[in-house]
Amino acid sequence: MNRFMRATEKAAKVWGPADRIDSDSPVVHRHDASEKASEEQLSQIEVEREAGHTYAYRRPHKD
Repeated sequence: MNRFMRATEKAAKVWGPADRIDSDSPVVHRHDASEKASEEQLSQIEVEREAGHTYAYRRPHKD
């Protein structure tokens, strides 16, 4: 445990102390282009669970 505490103490000297924020304040998350592309790809995948196994497959395109 002492080894860990010394390591965190050294890290705090290099990068400064951890930021303290109000835990009641909402977290603002902005979506960028890559996240939107990932969400679009994931929306085309269907997930099924059966007997402890998980399967994923692409949904067929509806034209």
